[in-house]
Amino acid sequence: MKVLLFAHLQEQLGVSELELNWESQTVESFKKSFQHTYPIAQLDNVMVAINEAFALEQDLIQKDDTVAFIPPVSGG
Repeated sequence: MKVLLFAHLQEQLGVSELELNWESQTVESFKKSFQHTYPIAQLDNVMVAINEAFALEQDLIQKDDTVAFIPPVSGG
């Protein structure tokens, strides 16, 4: 699966995307596994999109999906 990173997540890891060979799993499980594997800030407030559609915690991420972590935006 391809993982796209934006804003501070991209800055923390130093890359804009990752290619992972992980098994299919829920968004909730994926976020926990990702945080355990990569030293980044909390993902609690980060939106997740699967194949360009916003996902819920119980949605399933398949091995060939593209996952995007979209942090909250600020500004005005």
